[in-house]
Amino acid sequence: MRPFRIEIPQADLDDLVRRLGDTRWPGELPGIGWERGVPVEYLRELAEYWRTEYDWRAAEKRLNSFPQYVTEIDGANVHFLHVRSTEPGATPLILTHGWPGSVVEFLDIIGPLTDPVAHGGEAADAFHLVIPSIPGYGFSGDTGETGWDVPRVARAWAELMHRLGYDRYVAQGGDWGKVISLQLGLADPAHVAGVHLNMLVTFPPADDPGAIGALGPDDLAKLEHSGRFAEDGLGWQRIQATRPQTLAYGLTDSPAGQLAWIVEKFREWSDCDKSPEDVIDRDAILTDVTIYWLTATAGSSAQLYYESAHTSTDFAATWGGPWPLEMPVGIAVFPGDATRPIRDFADRALPTLTHWTEHERGGHFAALEQPAALVEDIRTFTRTLR
Repeated sequence: MRPFRIEIPQADLDDLVRRLGDTRWPGELPGIGWERGVPVEYLRELAEYWRTEYDWRAAEKRLNSFPQYVTEIDGANVHFLHVRSTEPGATPLILTHGWPGSVVEFLDIIGPLTDPVAHGGEAADAFHLVIPSIPGYGFSGDTGETGWDVPRVARAWAELMHRLGYDRYVAQGGDWGKVISLQLGLADPAHVAGVHLNMLVTFPPADDPGAIGALGPDDLAKLEHSGRFAEDGLGWQRIQATRPQTLAYGLTDSPAGQLAWIVEKFREWSDCDKSPEDVIDRDAILTDVTIYWLTATAGSSAQLYYESAHTSTDFAATWGGPWPLEMPVGIAVFPGDATRPIRDFADRALPTLTHWTEHERGGHFAALEQPAALVEDIRTFTRTLR
């Protein structure tokens, strides 16, 4: 394991500024708002802020304030933050981001999780944190080979925790972090004490045709919401799962294109009214986008979709289970997420589901939108594992 420090050459930042200034902007039909994608007026203003006011060096300094390392696992580089608590009985916890996220998602919850006493909690709620960048993402960089699907990432996480000397730990995540954490529970059951998720996709059970008819009004509304997302909100997934290389050219060459591709999801999947900045700091959004840009990982991050779509399991099995885990599973449901899980279907897919909380606010990016609520949910679930 090698200590790692982010040191972006100034020439790369100057190139970003130049490219943003040279952006060739498309036209736009009148009165469509966000209905057909990111509005030009919104993106131009955000891109100009990125070009003239956003401070990458401040973000870089903050990231470098946490211990970071790089290690090679199964032929790929894995970048990770490793922040140990000063509390002797702290519980090891591996936090996994998704797409279009990064380790930046978790920066605001590192303090409360590692030093709960300083943030209104109890010493017994302390965690040692391992926060890796998925192979192909951010500072982990391109994997350099095919075959990096969800089970392979999970096996890499098990190896990472073994190298760090953690014999018993908890896995947590949303988006890809959700399926990676569940798969980690399957891959390393002797050491994973529990799995906590802030996202869950549920499907009607194929062996029970009457399951939908037995749902109440609230669950039917959730099912309808998820159905609309499946119909209208999966275009990005289908492109990344089928032609990631073609997509990579535009996103790697145009920072405005990379910004639009990501900020659309921050808007659609967060619990906001008009703009993602209603609930997520714009500098946090831009730090996330800037990492994709500076590391040129738009294409390599999309490969995880291709790998997962071309394995022996289908989309429903990858995202909806069943998951025959041996350890307890906890779910934090945030209502503004892209999909809304149904408890009855969740119980069937996760036979060891022991914790379920439906929060009043928050969406897909829970650690950024509702950090205090997510921290307390993780603490509450983990207390049951002691």
